[in-house]
Amino acid sequence: MKLIIGLGNPGIKYEHTRHNMGFDVVDMLAEDIQISTYKNKFNGLYARGEFEGETVYILKPLTFMNLSGECVKPFVDYFKIPSEDIIVVMDDMALEPGRFRLRQKGSSGGQKGLANIMSLLKTNNIKRVRIGTGEPHGSNVVDYVLTVPQKEEAEKIAEAQEEATLAIKYAIATNYDKAMTKFNVKKQKELV
Repeated sequence: MKLIIGLGNPGIKYEHTRHNMGFDVVDMLAEDIQISTYKNKFNGLYARGEFEGETVYILKPLTFMNLSGECVKPFVDYFKIPSEDIIVVMDDMALEPGRFRLRQKGSSGGQKGLANIMSLLKTNNIKRVRIGTGEPHGSNVVDYVLTVPQKEEAEKIAEAQEEATLAIKYAIATNYDKAMTKFNVKKQKELV
């Protein structure tokens, strides 16, 4: 059993903003593995499907980013999902647009949605896929993450989201360590 959590904010005005990259990636994943029906429960939208012999849950918290754990904790408790079977997909200003990175565990890196999840689950042993937004130039952080990227940047981000979706599918089919080795190294080589 795997739980893939996409972080973002609910509502039309936040669609495809930098802060909603997690939602966008899990939507792509759901389409790829042919999951189409979401249920509204646990303060979020979730769907269940099968991929490579594995039960996969996709979860989009509707609690707004900073309170994502308030959706994740009851979901994880109800379905008895161990933390090692959770992957969180989110935006990350520390990475340039077009880059993504898989991490096994560690601090939240300032990402408040992930921090809230780790706090409520009482572990930093949460796998995560970080999609780069780059840092704001001349605007404040909140305005930056809540806007839609411009065309050139959006194209780079879309490519990273597609690659991240492939990496998640590979992690489900094999394991997370293999996915980290394959996709983190692959992306670094492409940028050299």
